[in-house]
Amino acid sequence: MTNSGKTTLTCRLQPLLPCCSVISQDSFFKPESEVAVDENGFKQYDVLDALDMEAMMRRVYSWLKNPKRSQTSVQEYATAIPSDDQDGAHVHILIVEGFLLYNYKPLEEVFNRRYFLTVPYEECKRRRSTRIYEPPDPSGYFDGHVWPMYLKNRSEMQEVAQNIVYLDGTKSEEGILSQVYDDIKRELEKLKVIPESPTSHHRLLQLRKQ
Repeated sequence: MTNSGKTTLTCRLQPLLPCCSVISQDSFFKPESEVAVDENGFKQYDVLDALDMEAMMRRVYSWLKNPKRSQTSVQEYATAIPSDDQDGAHVHILIVEGFLLYNYKPLEEVFNRRYFLTVPYEECKRRRSTRIYEPPDPSGYFDGHVWPMYLKNRSEMQEVAQNIVYLDGTKSEEGILSQVYDDIKRELEKLKVIPESPTSHHRLLQLRKQ
């Protein structure tokens, strides 16, 4: 399921967080020529095989190994690292946002916090109809592929992932932002770093669109 507001939430949340980078799953789609086609002629974009998940994991592991070095290369709008972070004492945050994350176990296992935006069928279909895709959605694509795969992927996800915070994507942008930001602040309070400590703290957040 698409168009639940996860990219909007990510863009508004990231500037509020210290030393924060973003990795988007949409950046790892395989070329169109490598995406499978079903018996109805629909391109199978809503499956893990349509994504280069190994490349995505390499990007995540690179950040985990050295978040300060990876920060500028992960996203152009990565929050600047404070000038006083010479000993690595600041908390570094990586937001991983995408539509099919928890179904991939190597990725699901590295998250500290998990958020899952949902919108009902009619609203999702309406929002999708207002978007322009390349390649464009063929007639019947939403009902013939997108929605059925969302239901299938969500069912499989619930067997793998735990401790997911479900968010109502029909609520106001401000309300959703406030809910997530307050939750992250509480998490950061638990991870307060002693200035003298030479160890940096790495935290991954995940935003999933439904």
